[in-house]
Amino acid sequence: MAVDLEADSMFHYREKVCLLQLAARGCTYLVDPLVVRDLTPLQTIFADPNLTKIFHGSDYDIRSLYRDFRLEVSPLFDTELACRFLGHHPSGLATVLNDRYGVTMEKRFQRKNWAMRPLPEEMLAYAAADVTYLLPLADALKEELAAKNRLAWVMEECERLRQVRTPEGEKRPLFLRFKGAGNLDRRSLAVLEAVLQVRDTIAALKDRPAYKVFSKQAVMALAETKPCSVKALENSAALSAKQIKLWGKSIVAAVKAAKAEKKPPQYPKTGQPRPPEKLTRRVSALKNWRKERARRMDLEPGLVINNTLITAIAETKPKRVTDLEAISGLRRWQKEAFGEEITALLTQLN
Repeated sequence: MAVDLEADSMFHYREKVCLLQLAARGCTYLVDPLVVRDLTPLQTIFADPNLTKIFHGSDYDIRSLYRDFRLEVSPLFDTELACRFLGHHPSGLATVLNDRYGVTMEKRFQRKNWAMRPLPEEMLAYAAADVTYLLPLADALKEELAAKNRLAWVMEECERLRQVRTPEGEKRPLFLRFKGAGNLDRRSLAVLEAVLQVRDTIAALKDRPAYKVFSKQAVMALAETKPCSVKALENSAALSAKQIKLWGKSIVAAVKAAKAEKKPPQYPKTGQPRPPEKLTRRVSALKNWRKERARRMDLEPGLVINNTLITAIAETKPKRVTDLEAISGLRRWQKEAFGEEITALLTQLN
């Protein structure tokens, strides 16, 4: 069964799944969760071990389906991931379908408001087309992966991917998700957080995405200028006259409170102590090996082994393939495909 979904993250404060597309046995189904509120009947289908669910770029979809409907997907086959393991660049669905089937996808519908009702026929047709080609695409990709002895690799990655979840109830400062916050001093960081909190409150009240309340540029300008009066806010030119009229007093009050904080926040330090020279040498050697191995296989280096695992391997210094079992996160297929090469390389360095 091919699966896709459309959401409304560009139009609402709290995003939700607005349409669910399913294709199987020559039929395509569009399910409207804004009308059909109870999707628990789908839980059996999505968990059926004998029915593979096919997605293209499934990370966001898996998280959204579980968040909104508690739908768990098993087993999963991700055609976008399969394309990457076959060396296809880029691997977006529109590009893949155009290259393989000469199909042109209407990208203009990607940025439409999928929460509107009724949905125009052309948007429904676009949504249906997203899953129509996934079934034959998956069949073709599986054959190509099997021919390269990489099908088991993708299936193992898909098994991990189907278990991704969005953290719930996690309370973290908003500035941690704001680009550029790490470059600010502590006082500016306090003002940034205060402005972000005001923006988030307004966004929730108006049911709009936060970035549509104040832009990123406006928020950063307020963090830097720290206006403590409406006049100073006007002089900062960060916001429009209408925005100042609506929310100027709230922003000024938040900025004043932030400037008065006795212990302003500090951005988490990401710098690590300089690693020992031998560790650096092992990491460098492993990255050089990965680069060459990826080139020969026509894969992205990060697909072969990512940087986190490279560092973990270098720190562990495995001498035998069995020693790789101690490295958390290292896939079974990576141990089988590259274990002997990796241990041989590190043995030479020692």
